[in-house]
Amino acid sequence: MPHGTERGLSRRAFVKAAVAIGGSAALSACLARESSPDLPQGPDDLSTLPSRQHAWNEFLALGDNDNHLGPRHRVLLYLRYGEEGAPTRDDRRRTERALQALERAYPHSHDGLLFTVSYSPAYFARFDESLPESVDLQQPKALTPFEDPELDRPDAVAHLASDHGQVVLGAEEALLGDTEKLNGVDIDASLTGVFERIDRRTGFVGDGLPADNQDVQGIPDSEPVPDDSPMYMGFKSGFDKNQATEDGVTIDAGPFAGGTTQQISTIKLHLDQWYDQDSRSQRVGKMFCPAHAESGAVEGVGDNLGNSSRMDDCPPAEKSARESGLVGHSQKAARARENDRPIILRRDFDSTDGEEATLHFLSLQQTIADFTDTRESMTSTDLAEESALGRKNNNGILQYMSVTRRGNYLLPPRGLRALPAAVPRQ
Repeated sequence: MPHGTERGLSRRAFVKAAVAIGGSAALSACLARESSPDLPQGPDDLSTLPSRQHAWNEFLALGDNDNHLGPRHRVLLYLRYGEEGAPTRDDRRRTERALQALERAYPHSHDGLLFTVSYSPAYFARFDESLPESVDLQQPKALTPFEDPELDRPDAVAHLASDHGQVVLGAEEALLGDTEKLNGVDIDASLTGVFERIDRRTGFVGDGLPADNQDVQGIPDSEPVPDDSPMYMGFKSGFDKNQATEDGVTIDAGPFAGGTTQQISTIKLHLDQWYDQDSRSQRVGKMFCPAHAESGAVEGVGDNLGNSSRMDDCPPAEKSARESGLVGHSQKAARARENDRPIILRRDFDSTDGEEATLHFLSLQQTIADFTDTRESMTSTDLAEESALGRKNNNGILQYMSVTRRGNYLLPPRGLRALPAAVPRQ
């Protein structure tokens, strides 16, 4: 029986569906169904907010073992700037006023609203000057022999995030000029007339949401996603020790110091074999490492592991590939580390966009090269060439996903978030 038919549409599933649909009608329905949070307004003095747009950790909820929990509801707005050449001063001012209106309406928190605005290489191509050498913003491209993603080239992407669906919907309505008041705050500016929305992607992360929304293509009809899993693949991710720090991904020199780079890949999930053919032990081995599968180290979705995936208890990926013909996703990712920490900070989330099980893989890193190096480690072409490991089979979780879209972006510091020049004058 398809998921949702037996249980009925839960509140969590309803809110997720409203966020996915978007628009004023969805916001009204969400307000009627989702319990209205009693949220204070944002600060009067906006200078108290972090100078780094990506400084979210301090404002996220903490789960067991002090792992940061990503906001449960997400919207990505893909935007095209309406003018040719360098942006006008008026457009910069209007954009900043629209963003400040969101900050005044909601507290800077997972329980309020967290958001960022980033810019693509296509946007910066409008300037006569090139980005400074301190910024590594490469054009997006295919990164494996078996992927052919459509390359995203909007001018900008706004990432809206909150534990409350009505908050991200309200913020979207405000940015697009479809509401005059938000949480009691007058909205005196929007992005209308400056940007055109050319795409919209949505998603969710957190215990219960994947299980409530598994009646989609790519997941078996048997409702296999555990009720307490935060992600479709049935395991916890984003352990704090398996993440780069915010300091580690921050650009530390030049006019964009305090910013970072952002990569967003859209990945279709193919989980029929994952759940219907692979055993629990095989899933643990492919997600973590064969040694974890053999020892029973992972209980349930993996909450017992604490704040890391315990790769120190696993042999090197090369050894597992050679001796077991199987290597885990976490084992491979552990090869791309610096000072014993990963070099990317993941803020990805699941989605039902297009009625398909999807992962929007959003990562932050100091340079785009850090992402490509990490992706190379995850692809592990070298391991497949030197062992019985398949190019995709038994090679972590590669066989269960297809990259369909990818884009790269510069996420400036907060003071430069409104249509920045390639070389800002300071």
